[in-house]
Amino acid sequence: MTFLIADTFVKAVARLDNQSRKAAKLTALDLQMDPAGKGKSFHRIDKSRDENFWSVRASRDIRLIVHKTGERMVLCYVDHHDEAYAWAERRVFETHPTTRALQIVEIEERVEQPPAQDPATIPDHLIQQPVLPLANCTDEALLQYGVPPSWLARLRKADTDQLLDLASHLPQEAQEAVLSLAIGETPEPLAVEPEEADEALHPDAQRRFRFVDGKEELEAALNYPWDQWTVFLHPSQHAYAYRDYSGPARVGGSAGTGKTVVALHRAKWLSGKPGGKVLLSTFSRPLAVALTRKLGIMNGDEKRIVPTVHVASFVDAAAALYTLHHGREPYLAREADQKRILARHTDGITAYSEAFLWTEWRDVIDGWQLHRLEDYLEVSRTGRRSRIGKKQREDLWPVFEATRQTLIQRGMMTEAMLFEAVTALYTEKKEKPYSAIVIDEAQDLGPPELRFFAAIAPDDGNGLYFAGDLGQQIFQHPFSWKQLGVNVQGRSSTLTVNYRTSHQIRQSADRLLPEALSDLDGITSRRRGTVSLFNGPSPQVLKFASEGDEAEAVAGWLKQCLEDGIETHEIGLFVRDRDRLPRARGVAAAAGFDVETLSGSGRDAGDQIAIGVMHLAKGLEFKAVAVMACDEEALPLQSRIEQAVDEKDLDEIYDTERHLLYVACTRARERLLVTGTRPASEFLDDLGSS
Repeated sequence: MTFLIADTFVKAVARLDNQSRKAAKLTALDLQMDPAGKGKSFHRIDKSRDENFWSVRASRDIRLIVHKTGERMVLCYVDHHDEAYAWAERRVFETHPTTRALQIVEIEERVEQPPAQDPATIPDHLIQQPVLPLANCTDEALLQYGVPPSWLARLRKADTDQLLDLASHLPQEAQEAVLSLAIGETPEPLAVEPEEADEALHPDAQRRFRFVDGKEELEAALNYPWDQWTVFLHPSQHAYAYRDYSGPARVGGSAGTGKTVVALHRAKWLSGKPGGKVLLSTFSRPLAVALTRKLGIMNGDEKRIVPTVHVASFVDAAAALYTLHHGREPYLAREADQKRILARHTDGITAYSEAFLWTEWRDVIDGWQLHRLEDYLEVSRTGRRSRIGKKQREDLWPVFEATRQTLIQRGMMTEAMLFEAVTALYTEKKEKPYSAIVIDEAQDLGPPELRFFAAIAPDDGNGLYFAGDLGQQIFQHPFSWKQLGVNVQGRSSTLTVNYRTSHQIRQSADRLLPEALSDLDGITSRRRGTVSLFNGPSPQVLKFASEGDEAEAVAGWLKQCLEDGIETHEIGLFVRDRDRLPRARGVAAAAGFDVETLSGSGRDAGDQIAIGVMHLAKGLEFKAVAVMACDEEALPLQSRIEQAVDEKDLDEIYDTERHLLYVACTRARERLLVTGTRPASEFLDDLGSS
């Protein structure tokens, strides 16, 4: 007998209290060891339309729902007695007649809603005909997307709002297709398996059922939420993760569409090829730690890693190769070190502000690793909107050259200098340190990092793979990848299925960004056509007369989250900058929470609410997020506005500030609160108000 576990069971386990959760897990493990259930009390669900649904007692009131046939047992659901039975009575196991995928189908329940007003009393010219997005879809068309036959008629008669609710009752593949059709998209038909194939092995069935082999694998499945369970990919993700390319490739998509999951699977797949040794790299060390953990979850046990995949941040990856070659670690100059050295060489220069000189050094001279005045005179200064002519550059060059030489004399190097040094080591070498490079958060690559990865990657079709979202670009100015020798044109794809963020939060956050974003090589990433797989409450966007009123409201919201069963470590509280952190700490204290102030070095495992600046929200996920202190001078940040030289520079600042708020808001899975005091940030009007 084969033993499977369904996503509905894992999600149900996560909703139980600790004692009930423990009982459910122990019973599940017992059933796996002995599917016959010796000593267990099986009861058939008599009122279910599916005669193979049974309940198994886990404790006095907790019941597991299993689907049991002669050759297969599936853990389906767990809850208190009445709720568990009610769940089974409303569902059946079916093999879809077209796709041949095994599905758990919810039985349609019709609830007739009385009209708000008798149509006979409304004048004809005021009666609006509802828009029925699927009215013209044939049975054959909907069946090819995995829609259960029993739901066809109801879906065709539903208007747009009704479809959003009905879709949440469908199997996942049908839900995605219905939501795409509702917004005018035409999704690809699903795979059709032959009749003799096992319906539980269909690619769509594998998104909700997992074959569990052994105690360790079952324990891992029960210990991690289903949305972190990255063993099986959505079919569209699978195509991008397991494809041979003819050159550098990139996958994009808005926040929550699974770019990181694709990167993980691609790294593991490439590592399994002959001679496979893969570098999986990301923007920061904390994000690299998170990737290592998820790579372990993919293998069923966090202690089991993929030995031929090396996970490291951009800087750590370069530092490791530098150390390997030179026999010593690089001495990296901190930002404060660079500023002090730069200041020593700018004494007497009054025509330019300290802020301008620092960013010119960081983003242009060091950022592009310019070694000669001629290079500085010719560089386009992409991302630097302030214009300076030839004479000004000639005056400034000695300052920057002296800064660089001082660093070298002290045996120090910037991160960009480190990337350049390692790039020089490997550019001409035929033998590269890795068989493939997979990069997550690729939107935050700068020119030195991109050159570095291009230099250490092998010269074959699968050598370089990037995953990122232009809408989350908050650390780097845009530049042309193609000009640096990395051309992903014709090999760029966009993911459109959002797993992490509710429809309501995603829809609200998307209002902060254009419908389409293009890089400097003309490759466009579109947000239209993205669909979220679940609903939630609408985000609350509130403006207050005073900081005291805001603090009271946010504290109340945090308490309500806790009362509704959201655990403290599943809550994030973010502000724009460090100056506003005391407001966040005060709110958390008023709500009675212990806090963990994010530092960029990773999260602790403690039961604390996470608070931090928006930049540190990157890569994190929470069930509930509050973004507060979004005042007029906070977003966009007034200190950045004051540094703007001209209108184009100001536009750049506004764009990056929008991206930053987008990143913070899309960390939320189910609940989002955004607040500010009047006059509040104009961005709040874009999000919407309630």
